[in-house]
Amino acid sequence: MSWEENVRRVEPYVPGEQPKRKDIIKLNTNECPYPPAPGVTAALERMDPASFRLYPDPDAKMLVHALAESYGLRDEQVFVGVGSDDVLAMIFLTFFQSEKPILFPDITYSFYDVWANLYRIPYEQIPVDEEFRIRFEDYRKENGGIVIANPNAPTGIAVGKKQMKDFIAEHRDVIVVVDEAYVDFGGESCVDLINEFDNLIVVQTFSKSRSMAGMRIGYAMADEKLIRYLLDVKFAMNSYTMNRPTLELGVESVRDEAYFKETTAKIVATRERMKTELEGIGFTCTDSKANFLFAAHEKIPAAVMFERLKEKGIYVRYWNKPRIQNRMRITIGTDEQMDVLVKAMKEIIGEEGSFDAKVSVEWR
Repeated sequence: MSWEENVRRVEPYVPGEQPKRKDIIKLNTNECPYPPAPGVTAALERMDPASFRLYPDPDAKMLVHALAESYGLRDEQVFVGVGSDDVLAMIFLTFFQSEKPILFPDITYSFYDVWANLYRIPYEQIPVDEEFRIRFEDYRKENGGIVIANPNAPTGIAVGKKQMKDFIAEHRDVIVVVDEAYVDFGGESCVDLINEFDNLIVVQTFSKSRSMAGMRIGYAMADEKLIRYLLDVKFAMNSYTMNRPTLELGVESVRDEAYFKETTAKIVATRERMKTELEGIGFTCTDSKANFLFAAHEKIPAAVMFERLKEKGIYVRYWNKPRIQNRMRITIGTDEQMDVLVKAMKEIIGEEGSFDAKVSVEWR
């Protein structure tokens, strides 16, 4: 018997490429193009490195309290982790123990099936319709839990709160997770429903709208009982998940609501302008309520556009997967970055006649 027979093997999640070159226009991982709130910089400058010798607060009380206060919740209704990926992984491990499959869309955040496979959780991917919209009637079946990204990724399509409320009410017997990583860019949050539904968990992140992807802060908001279950699992694995600088800087980010609103408003305005400009040069885009566009060109295959943009120092996200292999996800950058992107796209479209016919046919 070989030791390899006892190895847990999974197909890992593949994140967006992180280029080493500094001159790349990076529109492939949905990071915010603007810096964190000014208070974050000020807190960093007054931070005492000598404090790093001490363990951080295992309860992350200062950050939990700041978030609870911001959302009008009790501290006991908030759980924080190392990015929303950490929080979601903890949720999968804690709540999805049924022999019945958990349900989530076939086109959605591609980490969900990775966690399900890692933790040996049975799952079923429910197809979205031809316009990439979730068909909630297809979820009316036996299940061990449901995960919905709203707005969804990589489509950016959002579901209204009234429809989400009705959906949660239909599934009171299982945990329903609403992943709101992109909600601040035009979606409707379900946070105020957690006092009505004790089976609802809402997950958000600092990585997108709060410009802190590099600090790794995510959080869940739910009924106190659900938070206690999460904490029990967390402390069974690692007591000190949030480091001291992250806790302090996270609090400063939450406090600056004005900067937060200003930044998200700029991104939304740029997104809407870009949608119009892209449609003007032959693209179709979903009705994104996120900080990205999900676009397909009428003539240029997505795989070709992706590679040609990369040659020009512009990174976007592309997946060679069924149903979405002719679309790209384009993060919204600054207005200046997006102008460079459009210029490059126009050049590529103008060069269409030079494409290798075999490659074009293969990807159409």
